[in-house]
Amino acid sequence: MTKKILGLTGYQWTCILYMAVAIFTWQLKYFRHIDNNYLIFRDSWYHARAHLNLYAAYPKEYGDIYYYGPLFTLFVAPFAVPSEAVGFFLWEVCNALAVILAVSMLPLDNNRKTMMLLLCVIEFANSIFYMQFNPMITAVIVISFMLIEKEKERWATLLIVAGTLVKLYPVVGLAFFLFSKHKERFIIWSIIWAIVLFFAPMIVSSPSFVIQSYHQWMEALSAKSALNTGLNTSQDMCVMGVVRRLTGNVHVPNLPFLLAGAVIFVLPLLRFKQLQSYKFRLQILATSLIMVVIFSTGAEHPTFIIAVAGAMLWMLIQQKPFTTTNIILIVLLLVVTGLGLTDAMPKPIRQDIIAKYSIKAWPCIVVWLIISWELVFKDFITKESLQEERLVLSDAYARP
Repeated sequence: MTKKILGLTGYQWTCILYMAVAIFTWQLKYFRHIDNNYLIFRDSWYHARAHLNLYAAYPKEYGDIYYYGPLFTLFVAPFAVPSEAVGFFLWEVCNALAVILAVSMLPLDNNRKTMMLLLCVIEFANSIFYMQFNPMITAVIVISFMLIEKEKERWATLLIVAGTLVKLYPVVGLAFFLFSKHKERFIIWSIIWAIVLFFAPMIVSSPSFVIQSYHQWMEALSAKSALNTGLNTSQDMCVMGVVRRLTGNVHVPNLPFLLAGAVIFVLPLLRFKQLQSYKFRLQILATSLIMVVIFSTGAEHPTFIIAVAGAMLWMLIQQKPFTTTNIILIVLLLVVTGLGLTDAMPKPIRQDIIAKYSIKAWPCIVVWLIISWELVFKDFITKESLQEERLVLSDAYARP
């Protein structure tokens, strides 16, 4: 019997914790008028309706620049139409609900789901503190994977295409095509959604404005990538950025690393017999979540909820998730990645060491290397491996 505290299970209390973090952050930011990122998102709706350049600077409205796709202007409408207080509140709460929903769909028992949420809560707080969209991006990637496992390609491809047209990271979900039992359906629905969602923003603006906005989006992302790659930026927390900062050479190119990362990602996908293993497929999901962050020059402090979710998922699908090695990795993920750039870390360490050398990314890079090694060389379909898989993922195998 599951132990309850005040009538609720540990899993339910953890879900409440996420909601509490979201609500606390909302009131902290809103009443102090430090909701800049939310304003960027909110005002994109009004700029689209007025046919204003989405990617121009609007210093009287907010700082920084809008960098999301034109489709996002439609997605953000429910958070933009209400008053700022209500819209901002809904934004924070929906980010929490998205992560909770994604974890609830994973083929883990409630104890492991509880642990997953608890181990990710620091990075969730980091992201939501900056009012970022990254918790929803995490959910989009995870849920699209789970929908494919449930043979619901129509809705999985909707999330993948929509996520890609909003923020490029979910494009990694196209790799899940190999896991689909209905590949024709996957392709057809991907094409349908790509057409529908490409034109969808025209509902509130015009065809010429939307097409122009897609061109401007690509130009903005290209310009932003160039700005990110520096030795003192708050972004570039990726493999290439780590090398740039360790060597002190700002001219270290991205392409060789991106090609190497792509090869390492693709190699396991060519091990077709291994695709029979649910655990193998889940590790592909885990590595997907990590690599979209550690190979992105746009990776910054609030982005790592995506990567940490992948790292924790990998550990929790092991029969023994808390080995000595994994405990060390968890401590590094929580302390260095999670708290390293917060006020919990002494300022000299935070600024002169962790930020200077992008050390926040290091634990995620290490976990990605371990997962990738296993995906390339480990046999997931031996009798022993499949027995272990059935024990850990017993809930999934019990489903009809």
